[in-house]
Amino acid sequence: MRVRTIALASMIVLAGCATTRPVRMVGDPATVAAQETREASLAGRDHWTLNARMYVGNGKDGGSGDLTWVQDGDHYNLTVSFPGRQVKLSGDAGGALLEGADKAGPVRGPDAESLMDKALGFRVPLADLRAWVMAVRASGKAADVHFGADGLPSELLQDGWTITYPEWNPAAQPRLPVKVYAARTPYIVKLARMDWKFR
Repeated sequence: MRVRTIALASMIVLAGCATTRPVRMVGDPATVAAQETREASLAGRDHWTLNARMYVGNGKDGGSGDLTWVQDGDHYNLTVSFPGRQVKLSGDAGGALLEGADKAGPVRGPDAESLMDKALGFRVPLADLRAWVMAVRASGKAADVHFGADGLPSELLQDGWTITYPEWNPAAQPRLPVKVYAARTPYIVKLARMDWKFR
């Protein structure tokens, strides 16, 4: 898989559906209760913008770009800027549109996940990663969250992926990560300098 394909596929990973509270957590009762409160607060906030630096790789190739992800309810609009070009993914419950991935022009599909599968041949858990970037577990699947000394998630294990949270924004309420690393051999997605703006 070439760098361009990896980068596009990983960008599309970020689109998905709304998240819910986690299935299961590992921690003392007070820590678990604090995480549930944080997740409940995030569950009702679906109008936001995330800017971040993104790196993606598959063990052989890798690449980086600047990500801007705008979420307005069910509608999402993601842009990844590479030197000299941009790739855009937008959509809602009615369908998805991928632009800039192919010289042939825009590609449409019924949803982001199937569109990515059709255009790039690479299927990933879209809704799950949307939950994971907020340090929230995706619903409906067994998972574990491990907490750091600060009481915030340090590692999330779900669906064969390991997601780590090496840095948090201490001023954000509710607390949000500024670095997220997601890995499932051979794939890795890293987000850094994450800047969240809620509307």
